[in-house]
Amino acid sequence: MTQPPGFEASDKRLVCKLHKAIYGLKQAPRAWFEKLKSTLLQFHFQASKCDPSLFVYSHANNVIYILVYVDDIIITGNNSAILHTLVSQLHSVFSLKDLGDLDYFLAIEGKTQSDGSLILTQSKYIIDLLNRTDMETSKPISSPMIPGSNLSKAGSEDFLDASLYH
Repeated sequence: MTQPPGFEASDKRLVCKLHKAIYGLKQAPRAWFEKLKSTLLQFHFQASKCDPSLFVYSHANNVIYILVYVDDIIITGNNSAILHTLVSQLHSVFSLKDLGDLDYFLAIEGKTQSDGSLILTQSKYIIDLLNRTDMETSKPISSPMIPGSNLSKAGSEDFLDASLYH
């Protein structure tokens, strides 16, 4: 690190003390996340106890979820006006680049349906992986699950002896 302008010390034993993280240093991602976390907590978000990268805002009938991975953020909720306000508030604190609707994130492709539901698939990732490993002409093998099976939204009954599956 070079000495700041106006401070020219010839003593090589002197060091500079940083008062905030500088982009590119190993401490920068942690400092950025702590700044984001404190900002979201000021906006009345709750940090998830299960996942430190998930933040939830819930007030009246409005719910907003924020998921953070490194410097990528997914924001979703049930009230578009509150979402736009939140993005504006975050933009006043951070330099943001809005990439629009969710398309592809962490090897998961999101496809919004006409009824508003979201289908998550890894088809694109699998095809890219097969192409990258020169296996795109490989023959498929059967899966233990029947293709096209619909899973129940309500779940299923508990196992008689759950210890067999742990």
